[in-house]
Amino acid sequence: MTADRAPLRAVIADDQALVRTGFKMILAADGIEVTAEAADGAEAVAAVRRTRPDVVLMDIRMPEMDGIEATRRILADAAPDGTRVVILTTYDLDHYVYAALTAGASGFLLKDVSPEHLVSALRLVRTGDALLAPAITRRLIERFAPRTEPQTIAPHRDVSGLTPRELEVLRLLATGLSNAELASRLFLSPTTVKSHVGRILSKLDLRDRVQAVVFAYETGLIAPGQGCLDD
Repeated sequence: MTADRAPLRAVIADDQALVRTGFKMILAADGIEVTAEAADGAEAVAAVRRTRPDVVLMDIRMPEMDGIEATRRILADAAPDGTRVVILTTYDLDHYVYAALTAGASGFLLKDVSPEHLVSALRLVRTGDALLAPAITRRLIERFAPRTEPQTIAPHRDVSGLTPRELEVLRLLATGLSNAELASRLFLSPTTVKSHVGRILSKLDLRDRVQAVVFAYETGLIAPGQGCLDD
């Protein structure tokens, strides 16, 4: 069985037992294996190290260790194509979500997500795609970055390895443009744009487009307020 066809494996981390049970029932009904449950961040880190799931559904506000620190520790251990983290939050555009994205999360879901959206979101993340549209990530950054302490998500990453075209693509990607919009703006084919984005992620050791957007802001390639799309 290939990796794409293998059953998706997940860990659910939330300090409310009823929430964990509800999500587990939804995932199991769609053939997704829940390898472990965790009531706090420390348990989540241990569960991931023990079971190596494809994705973690991570609550933010938990005792002992919160979901942000747990995300940081999990992804520090993970290979680029390893475990992904999806943040569960109660409120849209929560400033904790911004912190979680800078820690390496691939996106977030509201806790009132529909069963169908939950399942499709986990399967999307498993393929290596980001759960957040870059434009949403940009709105998060523009709203919260000025209020948080300066951070560098990857001090060791150097953009000098990018070609001028790749640097241009990264800056435009960070404003929220999709591949189709990038292709139109740069007079390139969608396939060529996809190749550029793939090389950018590879060269900068980034997991997905969400992390590319965060990287561009955190390293000063683009500043909050420079987005080119209307919200």
